[in-house]
Amino acid sequence: MENEPLIDDDLKTELSVLYKGGDRHYHNLAHIEAMLALARDYRTLLDDREAVEAAIWFHDAVYDSRAKDNEAQSAALAEQKLAGRIDAGRLSRVSAMILATATHQLPLFDDVAATRDASLFLDMDLSILGAAPDAFDAYERAVRREYGWVEEPMWRAGRGAVLKSFLARPHIFHTQEFRQRFEPQARLNMARSLQALT
Repeated sequence: MENEPLIDDDLKTELSVLYKGGDRHYHNLAHIEAMLALARDYRTLLDDREAVEAAIWFHDAVYDSRAKDNEAQSAALAEQKLAGRIDAGRLSRVSAMILATATHQLPLFDDVAATRDASLFLDMDLSILGAAPDAFDAYERAVRREYGWVEEPMWRAGRGAVLKSFLARPHIFHTQEFRQRFEPQARLNMARSLQALT
């Protein structure tokens, strides 16, 4: 039991089906794979790598651009699927990391290592913001397609508000590593995007 991976092949297959939904243009398997690649890059910094990988696999498992509770639903799915594979403390950390993607504010853990893991996880999720301009533009187009039902003026207002709120933060990324690697480009990308929206 102890040696069983937290996310085994059966679970990967089951979750992959969700990520291959036809209405997913950005929140799909490629996004999960990009985050898993970052988790490998930074594995020496992670305390509970398996828990972070579980949070990555589940964090967008439920995704409906019209819904307001995707993160809560995704966390509930993780709790349901991982019950019995993981102790309650670790499961609550996985769940808290998933819920934190709603606001990208750090969950309040008592544990320094768990906080560090959550910081890295949230930064991995936002790393696309600091991608090369063409990759960032492709991401923006993909998200727009996911919200294809939103009228253009509403989209511009809503997306503009999101970008402004991120740009207003003292730091977009929680960790020094991601700030150094992605923050300057993320600010340039988002400022450019905001200009195009207005």
